Amino acid sequence: MSASAAPHTADGQAGGAPLLRPRLLTDLLDATVARHPDWTAIDFLGRTWSYGEIGALVERAARGLQDQGLKPGDRFGLCLPNSPYFVILYFAVLRVGGIVVNFNPLYVERELEHQIRDSGTRMMAVPDLAAIHGKVLHVAEATGLDRIIICPMTGILPFAMGLGFRFLKRKDHARWPRDTRHVAWGALIASDRPHDPVARDPDDIAVLQYTGGTTGVPKGAMLTHANLAANSAQMTIHVGDHEDVQERTLGVLPMFHVFALTTVLNYSVDTGAEMILLPRFDLKQMLKTIARTHPTQFFGVPTIYVAINGADAADLAGFKSIRCCISGGAPLPLDVRERFESRTGVMVVEGYGLSEASPILACNPLDGPVKNNSTGPAFPETVIEIRDLDDPHRVLGLGEKGEVCARGPQVMKGYWQKPEATEAVFVDGALRTGDVGYVDEDGYLFLVDRIKDVILCGGYNVYPRVIEDAIYQHPAVKEAIVIGVPDPYRGQAPKLFLVFRDGMDASKEELCDFLRERINKIEMPREIEIRTSLPKTLIGKLSRKELVAEEAARAAASS
Repeated sequence: MSASAAPHTADGQAGGAPLLRPRLLTDLLDATVARHPDWTAIDFLGRTWSYGEIGALVERAARGLQDQGLKPGDRFGLCLPNSPYFVILYFAVLRVGGIVVNFNPLYVERELEHQIRDSGTRMMAVPDLAAIHGKVLHVAEATGLDRIIICPMTGILPFAMGLGFRFLKRKDHARWPRDTRHVAWGALIASDRPHDPVARDPDDIAVLQYTGGTTGVPKGAMLTHANLAANSAQMTIHVGDHEDVQERTLGVLPMFHVFALTTVLNYSVDTGAEMILLPRFDLKQMLKTIARTHPTQFFGVPTIYVAINGADAADLAGFKSIRCCISGGAPLPLDVRERFESRTGVMVVEGYGLSEASPILACNPLDGPVKNNSTGPAFPETVIEIRDLDDPHRVLGLGEKGEVCARGPQVMKGYWQKPEATEAVFVDGALRTGDVGYVDEDGYLFLVDRIKDVILCGGYNVYPRVIEDAIYQHPAVKEAIVIGVPDPYRGQAPKLFLVFRDGMDASKEELCDFLRERINKIEMPREIEIRTSLPKTLIGKLSRKELVAEEAARAAASS
């Protein structure tokens, strides 16, 4: 079956053109600079920049990039934390026809080297932090990295904070050679000459967003200007845009991750929102920032909501200013959502997507029915199809479980220089997500699990999320992961790993009794392992792969 939102026809900001018309990403910035040059664009740890100031810096950086030899189609790496540098260079690269490649600053050298080689990245921006610059410099010669743009942190910090960083954090400062490979930020933006005009098209690739996709092998999803601008427009329709009232978006999720790239950066610029940027997630710093800035929009992953749920009640008063609160990146357990809402008084809705879709495909409404454990209806102009797991050319009916596939203007062009992988991830023109789910009679999408995470248990499909959702209902459980482990009789069996909330616990027998009332015998974990922590990805999502590797190594050793 196919499920889509009802047709949406929203007007754009000029000429009554539809918001979902193909646009260049730089059009988003240009329109806001023209409409609201004096509005605050960025608050970074208390220091602010207006949209007019950001627009002028983008122009200077665009000229500087051209002077350094960046040409249309060249790949430029952003290896930066959330900061004004990220915003400025993102739009400057796009302004001159370049392609942005997002790099996680926490990547190890092996990961940096792979992504630089695979993408053909020629230039990269890094903060003047030894830990990050050192890794990039170490792989620069071998990978053919022509330029490293050095972005000084003292240049964007409030005065007192900058002094402290300059004199008290000397060991953290990068010491970089004065050679042709390195370009100081001041030199990059020194010229006030306009950049040379470049012919660009909304169908041009704007961003290479690396993702494991459905196979775990890192691939660059080719996201065009039109893809990313469409997802921003879909956000605007979904959330609502108040032309003359400025929203304030708390940007604690890293913008090198596509969820924040769309919700914190593109959507905020598109609607003229103030971006309150934090360089990393620190609960105390985030709560103090919320109290100081009174954001109206908050986008987070489940682990952030879990952390907030553990904060003191007195520190949560600042949340009352938030009108739009969305969770993405991973399934949001119902218990976590309900606890967050009861403690903060703010409703949080769950969305769904993947890097290959810029990334949002569906989201629960902010002013309509929210269904428990659902990711909501399809985004505007998006079609969700549920296809048979054994015959993906067959579209299933309402309520039937199968692979979630999608069509829409936000769906990627394909994988960078990987035609076979591109062909494999589309079926009849629809993007295959690798997720198992179903759509109900109201068009709401429910996810069951990942195809590769399905546990084949004695001929039955067992979905880890069913077990995880059940154990999350136990008041003592903070985090949980279920994986499949070898079983001599059934082939595979579920194993549950969990972490208790501080000061709480339960016996394994009590946990099993609790689960027996909520899941069937086939789904019951063969084993429960209690830990003090569970593995997470670099953006804080719970991660199964480390536990799968541990169990495989354990099985190999015992045999």
